[in-house]
Amino acid sequence: MKNIFLIIVLAILSSCAQSQSKNLKITAGKKIKMANEAVATFGEGCFWHAEIVFQSLVGVRDAVSGYAGGSVANPDYESVCTGSTGHAEVVQVYYDSTKISYQTLVKAFFASQDPTELNMQGNDMGTQYRTVAFYKNESEKQIINAEIKRLTDSKKYSKKIVTQVMPLKNFYPAEDYHQEYILHHPENGYVQNVSIPDFMKFKKEFKGNFKN
Repeated sequence: MKNIFLIIVLAILSSCAQSQSKNLKITAGKKIKMANEAVATFGEGCFWHAEIVFQSLVGVRDAVSGYAGGSVANPDYESVCTGSTGHAEVVQVYYDSTKISYQTLVKAFFASQDPTELNMQGNDMGTQYRTVAFYKNESEKQIINAEIKRLTDSKKYSKKIVTQVMPLKNFYPAEDYHQEYILHHPENGYVQNVSIPDFMKFKKEFKGNFKN
C-alpha cells in the first residue's frame, strides 16, 4: 500500500511539474559579446539549474556551465563527480554591467539556493555541489561578503551560511551536452521534478528584472 501511495504522489508531482514547464519559456544564451560585458562565476549545486536562473535576468547574455575551484587542470564531468579534483559545478555569467549590477547577480545567487547546505543542494550531494561565489577583485569580494552579512543579520536562515568566497583562478567549460541542458531536455525527470520547480520558486520570490 505504501508503495502504491508513493507512486501516486510521484505521479502527481510529475504532472504538476510538466504543467509548469509547458507555461515556462526557457531563455537561451547568446554567443555575441556585448560592449560593456563583464563576467561573474557562481556555484550553487547543479549547473543546469544555475544556467537558467542567470539567463532569465535582463542584462545577462549567457551563463556557461563549467568547473572551478579545483586543483586539476582540464577536468571532465566524470572526474569532478568523484570529488577528487576539488572542483564545483559552476556557471560563468556574461552580463552587461550597464543593465545589471554585480550586486544584483550576487543577490540572485543567494536567492536561488539554500546557502546553509554544506556540500550539497537538495538531493545533490558532494563537494562539487557546494555553494561558492568566486571573485576577481576586492570590490567583488566585498559585495559578496556584504550580502552574506545582510542575510545573516536579517535572520532569514536558522542555520549558518556556509557559502565559500574564493578568488577565481581557472574556469573550465563543461562538456557540450551540459550546455543549455534544460532547454534541450525539458522532458528529463530531474529537470521536471527538481530544476523547473526550483526555478519557478526563485522567479516568484526574487525581485529582479526578468526577460519573460
